[in-house]
Amino acid sequence: MVRGVRGATTVERDDAESILSATEELVREVVAANGIASEDVASALFTVTPDLRAEFPAAAARRMGWTMVPLLNFTEIGVPGRLEKCIRILVHVNTDKSQAEMVHVYLREAVALRPDLVTPTTPVARSTTPQ
Repeated sequence: MVRGVRGATTVERDDAESILSATEELVREVVAANGIASEDVASALFTVTPDLRAEFPAAAARRMGWTMVPLLNFTEIGVPGRLEKCIRILVHVNTDKSQAEMVHVYLREAVALRPDLVTPTTPVARSTTPQ
């Protein structure tokens, strides 16, 4: 069965290293929170807000060894007043877990995207949240 796992984080600057390191951190947190092995990843989609153009976030996953995983990068719609400098991921995972068991991860300012998934015991600056 294939399940989707969401995650998001933010960066302070539009430069390649900021995007790559924040994406690596996010991917590592999603993998750790869900016990995902790279061979179980069916595909992954990465999006960035229009203000991030210095690097493809999928390059971070490649750098981490996801060389055989199909990856795509997209730009989010630039909705005025919404969270800026944001990187989002949607990982499709082959798993026996139910969708309710999948843990979605929101880091830094991205916790504001899904406050319904943030638990009171989770630090606001670094949130790993169950669905």
